[in-house]
Amino acid sequence: MATDQSKEIETLVRARYPIVYIVSWEEDRVDACLREVARRRRKRLFQWTTTNGLVEYDSRRPRQESCEPLNALDEVFASADAAIFVFKDFHPFLKDSTVVRKLRDLTYALKRSYKTLIILSPILELPPELQKDITVVDYRLPTMEEIGRQLDACVESVADDDRVDGSLTPEQHEHIVKAARGLTAIEVDNVLAKSLVERGCFDVDVILSEKEQIIRKSGILEYFRAEERFADIGGLDALKNWLRKRNDAFTERAREYGLPQPKGIMLLGVQGCGKSLTAKAVASLYRLPLLRLDVGRVFSGIIGSSEQRMRHAIQIADSIAPTVLWIDEIDKALSGTHSSTFSDAGTTSRVFATFVTWMQEKESAVFVVATANDVTNLPPELLRKGRFDEIFFVDLPSAEEREEIFRIHLAKRKRDPAEFATRELALACPGFSGAEIEQALISAMYDAFVEEREVETADVVRAIRETVPLSVTMREEIQWLRHWSETRARLASSKVTEELAGGDEGAAEARDVSETAETGE
Repeated sequence: MATDQSKEIETLVRARYPIVYIVSWEEDRVDACLREVARRRRKRLFQWTTTNGLVEYDSRRPRQESCEPLNALDEVFASADAAIFVFKDFHPFLKDSTVVRKLRDLTYALKRSYKTLIILSPILELPPELQKDITVVDYRLPTMEEIGRQLDACVESVADDDRVDGSLTPEQHEHIVKAARGLTAIEVDNVLAKSLVERGCFDVDVILSEKEQIIRKSGILEYFRAEERFADIGGLDALKNWLRKRNDAFTERAREYGLPQPKGIMLLGVQGCGKSLTAKAVASLYRLPLLRLDVGRVFSGIIGSSEQRMRHAIQIADSIAPTVLWIDEIDKALSGTHSSTFSDAGTTSRVFATFVTWMQEKESAVFVVATANDVTNLPPELLRKGRFDEIFFVDLPSAEEREEIFRIHLAKRKRDPAEFATRELALACPGFSGAEIEQALISAMYDAFVEEREVETADVVRAIRETVPLSVTMREEIQWLRHWSETRARLASSKVTEELAGGDEGAAEARDVSETAETGE
């Protein structure tokens, strides 16, 4: 049965596209696809490697005279066969100007023949001179149907082995297939075999554990097990309500109702106010795997590889959907977009273009949660409607929300919030972020721990008074950010946050509340 990928490649061959660049780590799957295309089009199939030269598929006799790239390209030019020539791992030679010129010369000849040159490589290296002559095809990872067939073959292979239990119910079969999404065909075979060896059966936990390691090997994506809950986040009631309404957004029931799959959200705001924590809690709420994209690692310093690494990360996220993709501090990664042409030969601009195009056109159930602190570094194209479903501004917590945050962190550290004057503590720290509240509590606990006694409200008040919050050191920046968000973003909280302390009157009032909380009067 012809797959969508084989149909796409066959269409390019029939249309006499001269050079096709297939990006894939899976030579075996691509080879099987090309064999099928060659059979249907009645073409001969040749492959070139730097070790065996240019030989017909399945030939075991290397031809050393054609191991040199220029000699191999000359043979393609001279061949009178209707054929497909597959050059494997040819990307290093695309840095040679003579090879590039030879390919450009060959392009004109291929257009007037029944020959197609295919470059197969896991890395996309595309010289500027060939960008108009080469068509790039990203070979997708195995679909659920393909993984299901692999699983069926594995079940059949161990049917007579008494040492393992290969039986699966339809529900177990579905869970195994979903757990293996995002892996290559070889990785699927390996992880199924590992599960049988370790557990004597097909175990989802073994597959997920191995999948985490495989995804992390990409160096760009990191797999998280969602453990944070919305109950661990103080405040942000408007944001939580918006997310809860989309709890069933990835179900077939939502599709039947006519609702589209949500694209994601952008969280802008003050540092330490729960943006990253919210991203983790979303995955827990939606019961989906969480992938963190490290945009900084995308820029590897080699021209062409950054774009490929971004494409590969997107491909993995698409293949394991539904999932939550968390992009932390995206403003830092994309801050050089406008000057990219002069500073990095346009690499940042191309990576950014790849990402925003995917955000606009993606059909997979990948819910993107991007966080940013400095909106001035964000390209305007990223903020326009259609990229994200909503842009939320996360402000400093109000007094009511600070009290909730104190209660959460006290309970998290095995303390009864009822034994602390949480209301007074909340009033004692205007302008504090959630992270600063947590650190004040930890500091107070260290003080009490050293004195070998239980922590008290007065210890926390003392730690608060010794802390200079970010809202003081960056008062002007936060005020500007608040002003910017008034007409450009949606508030993550319905609670009104106090004005930033800056005058003597505000400071004196905060000091009076602190002293009251400390003395207990």
